[in-house]
Amino acid sequence: MFTLHENISLKPYNTFGIDVRGRYLTEAGNVDAFSEILEDRRFAALPIMVLGGGSNVLFTGDYNGLIVLNRLKGIEVVREDAEQVLVRAAAGEVWHEFVMWCIEKNYAGLENLSLIPGCVGAAPMQNIGAYGVEMKDCFHELEALNTETFTIEKFSASDCRFGYRESVFKRELKGQYIITAVTFRLSKSPVFHTTYGAIQQELEKMQVEKLSIRAISNAVISIRQSKLPDPIVLGNAGSFFKNPEITPAQKESLLSAYPDAVVYPLPNGNFKAAAGWLIEKAGWKGKRIENYGVHTLQALVLVNYGGASGTEIWTLSQHIVDDIQNRFGISLEREVNIV
Repeated sequence: MFTLHENISLKPYNTFGIDVRGRYLTEAGNVDAFSEILEDRRFAALPIMVLGGGSNVLFTGDYNGLIVLNRLKGIEVVREDAEQVLVRAAAGEVWHEFVMWCIEKNYAGLENLSLIPGCVGAAPMQNIGAYGVEMKDCFHELEALNTETFTIEKFSASDCRFGYRESVFKRELKGQYIITAVTFRLSKSPVFHTTYGAIQQELEKMQVEKLSIRAISNAVISIRQSKLPDPIVLGNAGSFFKNPEITPAQKESLLSAYPDAVVYPLPNGNFKAAAGWLIEKAGWKGKRIENYGVHTLQALVLVNYGGASGTEIWTLSQHIVDDIQNRFGISLEREVNIV
């Protein structure tokens, strides 16, 4: 049996700290519990949302459905050889704690993704990424519960159709599966990624003499803590917008008007523009409207200073989207899931 809460505040379950109410809330500590909950007739006609850390969601109103907190736990080595190791982590494991576990074992590949909020199950859904590394770079397979048949199915990397902060679970298969575990292919002979962002400068600042995955992790943690607010202190969901993909013509137009614009080439011939640069250039960085606004140190982060509604934050994001479109002719897309 599972414990069911009714008409409960969702403020503790989302890092934005939005105080809305959920019609029903429960938690699942194993796969059988998920099946039992899904089969319960009381929820047959209701929407169901699975939450891990609640770090990538913005509630714009009360949730008239069932929220299931993913509490699946466990980390194990599935297979290893002299060069690689397959590590399986349950979807409810805290992502950063899992990364630290890997670093303790000297399993390389995820160190650049240190301190990203959320749980393991959200990593492939979002294809999380930071500092030149994406989750898909180390992904082997995942297991997911089919919400119709209540059977566990396995998905390869090609099945997941990973993109920039995208996967099949955010699009075509949204709501049809619950990710229960993810297996990563990690290396015992690390390849260090230090050229993206300020990692190299941070390593020099930390006077690191011998490069290691722990040193890179420490540098990433230091950079993130200096730029991104702790959601325990200040409500936020990390980067609110994706870096937009632009055409060569858009790139030329942008650089012609703004030679200092930040753009990166993509394998498909297009370019990626830095959303943070665009938002800051438009004057939004640090802008505060009553009890919400744009963070003073990172223009990609929208914040709740306390008591703001999800609708207010969404409206702010729309003003930013409209302004960037009008100023630069570039469309911003939200990274955060709007509910």
